[in-house]
Amino acid sequence: MTTQQTPAIRVQGLEKSYNKLEVLRGVDFEVERGSIFALLGSNGAGKTTIVRILSTLLKADAGTAGVNGFDVADQPGNVRESISLTGQFAAVDEILSGRENLVLIAKLRHLKNADTIAEDLLERFSLTDAATRKVSTYSGGMRRRLDIAMSLIGNPPVIFLDEPTTGLDPQARIEVWQAVKELAEHGTTVLLTTQYLDEAEQLADRIAILHKGRIIVNGTLAELKKLLPPAKVEYVEKQPSLEDVFFALVGDEDEDSAPGNDRSAVRTK
Repeated sequence: MTTQQTPAIRVQGLEKSYNKLEVLRGVDFEVERGSIFALLGSNGAGKTTIVRILSTLLKADAGTAGVNGFDVADQPGNVRESISLTGQFAAVDEILSGRENLVLIAKLRHLKNADTIAEDLLERFSLTDAATRKVSTYSGGMRRRLDIAMSLIGNPPVIFLDEPTTGLDPQARIEVWQAVKELAEHGTTVLLTTQYLDEAEQLADRIAILHKGRIIVNGTLAELKKLLPPAKVEYVEKQPSLEDVFFALVGDEDEDSAPGNDRSAVRTK
């Protein structure tokens, strides 16, 4: 079987303990190429431990894991060449400008045309206007977008995003969501860990819920919704949500989200 035919990520029977604390107790899942897979769970569920094992930063106690057709334990070098990892905090140099950060990483990876690579990524992540500004002047969302852009230098087929919107304000989260969607549109496989339900709902092609060291459910959003009883439909007056108010005040261009629009709607519960 060729690399292109295998799943981008395959995990079977993964176990990991710290002393007597069992963090992973037999985790199984697969991620299709070019898809966004959300690993959803509360703090301490084991999400980051899985990412660290898949990125060769941590050894599993039992089980197997493969990334881009390479075994994590037996072929760590090939795995590292296939991936990029973005942690919970942006790993950018605040003294440098956005362009300088990108050029630096491209040169460290011994890539030709570092300037061209930087310009292309600045445009792709809507950072061209801020290219020459020091990163210390960037907003949280801009820093995170730059961090993701830096992760894509060298075109890794698989990228791990470990709780990428932690600590960001609502508008910055939306910016990061759009950047993540564009990754998949360009063919990159994304493994996203998050504790935010709406984030998984907005982004993921498939969602797996990790609870007490095990995957308790794995499926599309539609499949997960079928696990609950059929919805009851009621006609009610729709009041604006806090999100509607926030984006109306800060200049959201979506007229449908402004307060007062569409006062009646169908709500399911």
